[in-house]
Amino acid sequence: MVSQEQRRRQLAREKFLRQQQRRTSARRKARARNAVIASVLGVILIGSVALYTTGVLKDDGKKENASAEVTPSASPSKAPDPCEKPAEGKVKEVTSKKEPEVTIDESAKYTMDLQTTCGDISIAMDAAKTPRTVNSFDFLVNKGYLDHTKCHRLTTAGIYVLQCGDPQGTGMGGPGYTIPDENLKDKSLKGGVYPAGTVAMANQYNAQTKEGRNSGGSQFFLVFQDSQLPPDYTPFGTISESGMKVLEKIAKAGENTGQGDGTPNATVVINKATVKES
Repeated sequence: MVSQEQRRRQLAREKFLRQQQRRTSARRKARARNAVIASVLGVILIGSVALYTTGVLKDDGKKENASAEVTPSASPSKAPDPCEKPAEGKVKEVTSKKEPEVTIDESAKYTMDLQTTCGDISIAMDAAKTPRTVNSFDFLVNKGYLDHTKCHRLTTAGIYVLQCGDPQGTGMGGPGYTIPDENLKDKSLKGGVYPAGTVAMANQYNAQTKEGRNSGGSQFFLVFQDSQLPPDYTPFGTISESGMKVLEKIAKAGENTGQGDGTPNATVVINKATVKES
């Protein structure tokens, strides 16, 4: 028999996925409209990819993962901001029409360090299983793409993720190119669960229409608690123990709607990102 709590979580997950699907549909309509405008004006538009860190994750996300379409509560409670003020600096505009050529050593180990206003988050990336994803972050980070960007979405109901990687901070931004899905059959995703500590790509995949594969860009989500999601989002990294404590602090502060899916109450900004090979 399904308990009331299990049913609540199921409904929250379903709502999250519906939001991502609506977001994906809206982006497609926007792209179609822009194409018409471009043909009239004779202008070639370079479209940025919106992740959805899904619904988690549709751009993400959420959004897919990956933006959050959440109806705010009448008076959401807001916890104190546990993080520091962002470092001075501006987000850099980095766009490319094509995915960068793979230049990483697939046999080497790579670590992406995020120096955030809430603490440092270290991510061990799996270059052997996700070479094009790791290569893309190596390319973007070395150009300062993630520096001074906000982690724009926190989900604490049904799934438990923090979504980052959008220079616009809206869930609609991307680098101008897409990368293919990788490692979707990873053993760690057994039972339709992304375990705590996983870092995965947001994308525009729609499970109902089966459209939107290979649509990852720059948005990604960090799982701070086991989250039930279909294996549609490239798992490419694992968060360090100290990084998990930072995520727990961010999650504890909650999000701005009070309904489990919105902007983090904590001021989560990536002051500086680096990728190192070891």
